[in-house]
Amino acid sequence: MATGTEADTSPQPPTFTVDELAARAGVTVRTVRFYGTKGLLPPPVIGPRRVGHYGPGHLSRLALIEELQRQGMTLAAIERYLEQLPPDLSAQDLAIHRALVASWAPESAEEITRRELERRAGRPLTDEDVERLAAMGVLDRGPDPEVFRLDGTLLRLGVELLDVPIAHETILASRTVLLEHARAAAQELSRLFRDEVWNPYRERASDPDHLAAMKSLSAHMQPMVVQALVTAFQRSLREELRAAFGQAKQD
Repeated sequence: MATGTEADTSPQPPTFTVDELAARAGVTVRTVRFYGTKGLLPPPVIGPRRVGHYGPGHLSRLALIEELQRQGMTLAAIERYLEQLPPDLSAQDLAIHRALVASWAPESAEEITRRELERRAGRPLTDEDVERLAAMGVLDRGPDPEVFRLDGTLLRLGVELLDVPIAHETILASRTVLLEHARAAAQELSRLFRDEVWNPYRERASDPDHLAAMKSLSAHMQPMVVQALVTAFQRSLREELRAAFGQAKQD
């Protein structure tokens, strides 16, 4: 049992100053403080010399706010959206919410210089880091070695994975597996939607109630499917890891 004189050796979550938080999120310090005054962002932990410290939860929540704004939501609507979320959501839970919000947004990629990429990543990037990010589909190289096509929705996750001790080849293999199974699931779901929903709709196009139901389904289908897939994948992966490593311990 720990005593009062023993040091706490448990790993502590990383903390950021307001400048570091803004740089990692790709926004200005003024924006961070504005969200704080509006109650959209929790206050920082005040440390020595009255310096505010922000954590991963602030970063994920800030990314979610920015994503909601890109979808055209007003600050009042974003405030109502955030109020409906459980107060104890982790940074990972908030990241999933952001992924679900972004899942029905048009695909977007931006050109970015290496200097800006490092500023957004919040750290210097070696050539190996850039190669790993490219392998994960976070960015694509162009003719100019210092300019990339960036998928900003994946940058934060990609940067976090840079510190995970996984070989470059394993990342490529994992991405291939995920893409193949995701494509197969998308094709099967599209076939099911076409045969069981769309074709009957065409036969009943003159029914105004059915038309309204189809419009509602079209607006909500993709985020609902994505949420179902994420939930199913999380549960399946947790069960597989538990079984695999549980067996390894027994061996």
